[in-house]
Amino acid sequence: MTVNKRLKTLGWYLVLGGLGYLFLFPLLFMIVSSFKPESAIFTDLYSLRAILPVGELTLDNYRGVFDKSRIGHYFLNSLLITGGTVVMGLFVNSLLAFSLSRLEWRGQKLILSAVIALMIIPLEAVVVPMLLLVSKLPSLGWEEGRLVLEGSWMNTRHVQMLPFVANAFFIFLFYQFFRDIPKDFDEAAKLDGASPFQIYRHIIVPMSGPVFATVAILHFMVMWNQYLWPIMAVQSEAARPVMPGIQIFFGRETEWGEILAYASFITLPVLVVFMIFQKRFVRSLAGAGIKG
Repeated sequence: MTVNKRLKTLGWYLVLGGLGYLFLFPLLFMIVSSFKPESAIFTDLYSLRAILPVGELTLDNYRGVFDKSRIGHYFLNSLLITGGTVVMGLFVNSLLAFSLSRLEWRGQKLILSAVIALMIIPLEAVVVPMLLLVSKLPSLGWEEGRLVLEGSWMNTRHVQMLPFVANAFFIFLFYQFFRDIPKDFDEAAKLDGASPFQIYRHIIVPMSGPVFATVAILHFMVMWNQYLWPIMAVQSEAARPVMPGIQIFFGRETEWGEILAYASFITLPVLVVFMIFQKRFVRSLAGAGIKG
């Protein structure tokens, strides 16, 4: 390797290292500072000590989080809401994408155009009509051995799940991936008498691991980080997820150490999910780059 190539490689490592530090700094600062007293957090803020576990370390911030909030209950709610939405979303979004990319039916192009158009509409633009709609929808209850309609969807877990199962962006991701799978597989399966759903289940799904992992990670992050919708649709603690729960620590005297401890605790599941699916996620991105 020549000197110029070595310098060029070194330069790239320095650039990438700098970018890595830039992206990791907030995360490292949050986690390390969650173990420090509040006075030490601000004292170390303008030095390298801000991201190093040095000085007086304590678990008092985490004790304060568990004493002042029902974080365990919020955490369980978020796991149920997020997990349920992701599982249902993988099925619903992939099935619609399969129909759009592998089957032929009247109005197919119109529906695809509508899906693409919905991608540019932010949640904030439709959140008030959604709130009015779900406030009028009755919930199912059980009374004297029979199902009855009672109350409304407000202050429930399913009001935080069902409106977000179908997602235009995830449908389009599945559509793009499914479209690039050769249709020869479909034709061969049809000759053997396979139905469209059997083709989806036994051929398309096994060949689409990377895109399923990608959508699972992205959908998990979207649902786990939900804040606006829960504070509008849920007022009781019974169905409250973790994100709105952080409001407890913002008061007349803000405890920044406890806020950072709370934020560190609720960030852990996102990191775990990414670590589990990272290989398929990276493979999906690499495959998309090659196709592009």
